[in-house]
Amino acid sequence: MTSASRSRLLRIALLTYSTKARGGVVATLCLAEALARAGHRVDVWTLARGGDAGFFRPVDPAVRVRAVPFPDRAGETVGERVLRSIDVLGAAFPAYAGTAPGPGLGSEGHASAEGYDVVHAQDCISANAVPDCVRTVHHLDSFTTPELVACHERALRRPYAHVCVSAAVAAELAEGWGITATVIPNGVEAGRFAAAAGEDPTARAARAAWRDRLGRYVLAVGGIEPRKGTRDLVEAMALLRPVATPALVIAGGETLFDYRAYRAEVLARAAELGVEPVLLGSVPHADLPPLVAAADAFAFPSVKEGFGLAAMEALAAGVPVVTRDLPVLREVFAGAVRFAATPADLAAELGAALAAPDRAGRAAGAMLAARHSWDQAAAAHVNLYLGLM
Repeated sequence: MTSASRSRLLRIALLTYSTKARGGVVATLCLAEALARAGHRVDVWTLARGGDAGFFRPVDPAVRVRAVPFPDRAGETVGERVLRSIDVLGAAFPAYAGTAPGPGLGSEGHASAEGYDVVHAQDCISANAVPDCVRTVHHLDSFTTPELVACHERALRRPYAHVCVSAAVAAELAEGWGITATVIPNGVEAGRFAAAAGEDPTARAARAAWRDRLGRYVLAVGGIEPRKGTRDLVEAMALLRPVATPALVIAGGETLFDYRAYRAEVLARAAELGVEPVLLGSVPHADLPPLVAAADAFAFPSVKEGFGLAAMEALAAGVPVVTRDLPVLREVFAGAVRFAATPADLAAELGAALAAPDRAGRAAGAMLAARHSWDQAAAAHVNLYLGLM
């Protein structure tokens, strides 16, 4: 590779499946903006679900957003919705039909005004829609519906290069599929969450508004779904009650999948145990950092994760974090969080976090979050892209 190619500015398409505030979507936007800051031309392609006009937050004008309308369809199953998502995004993507497949996509002389040097899918849906791409595997899913199993398999095998956001997920990909991925950890908007925890009058007022509304609380972000381990968190909060009485607050929850049965099961169990979770649903982008910063503790009992972006944001805000004891979370968070394997463990670790401030631990967490820069992640992506040319 020549020095000229090393300094080349790229035309990059990042593809994601939704405009909603899910971890992979958040990561896509932050990566796009960091690539644009480095001078690259970046388009983000997405499906605008349910009449959305754009993403859940403003996007840097240097990034061009291509939002493909995707209206809701009554009575559609999850499998049907996923397959339609693939068809709609694939049909709308103009570079797809007009570019050569495979890793030669970015070779000199190939890029054109309507084409891209790099097409990078950030999820299973977009990797099916435009399969000749680089693919980020944030985490590996387990499906039982035949069409979803097939989509998951295609989205792993068809891309010509792969990125994982942790070595643990890369090891899973290598063991299960024989695929070697480049490990590029996520960044985190550490400054935004650290500022929400600061002593500026505006930040203090925003935190006070949440505390006035919610009192003391343990926060979980991601909604009620099996992957987030919500039932175990409810069980832990019931065990915690004799020791402390914080509320359980659950934010977020936008998803393609239908978790109504699991949600009903979790809420029924909560009622049996006398736990009354406060369900905030989607929280506006500007309101999330003070919500996190005002929490007494952050619970992250996920049973499957690729990196743990929400937990890293909590660390940036100086909030003590308790996570599930998973290899990937040991890799990312060792020394900065408390780990728990069972609901009883989770209750014990939350109780310890609530009982007394751990200033050294909070400082270590904030330093860890600050080390994860989106600009560094973008530079690592560019090195990968250029190496594929």
